[in-house]
Amino acid sequence: MMDLQQALDRLKAKGFKYTGKREKMVEIFSEQDRYLSAKEVLAEMKGEYPSLSVDTLYRNLSLFEELEIVEGTEWEGERRYRLHCGGKNHHHHLICRECGKTRPLHQCPMNELLNETEDFRITGHKFEIYGFCGRCESKGEIKA
Repeated sequence: MMDLQQALDRLKAKGFKYTGKREKMVEIFSEQDRYLSAKEVLAEMKGEYPSLSVDTLYRNLSLFEELEIVEGTEWEGERRYRLHCGGKNHHHHLICRECGKTRPLHQCPMNELLNETEDFRITGHKFEIYGFCGRCESKGEIKA
């Protein structure tokens, strides 16, 4: 998994400044180690940056996703982000719908489909499994 310093180094290597706000955003993802909505990130930052706009936050999240500092996913009608796993090993995730924690899934369902793709060149795909981790399931407070 990418860490705070690797993320800041990537920003700098790609020609972007790393400001206190950007550093704080990466720090939040690093500490939380789960998928977070923009609202959750904004709430975490408001204490230190009370005038932070939603537009600035989304611009930075978009930049971070483009630079592969964070990974994004759509879930329950909302875009959510987590620190990028890093590395080049192809994998997918099991995602807890309650706490947002993830676990890598090293099997790929595309392997079964690859032989059935006549006249089509696959350039990418995304596969995620949603459910509840054992910790959340045992708490008995699951909303879904």
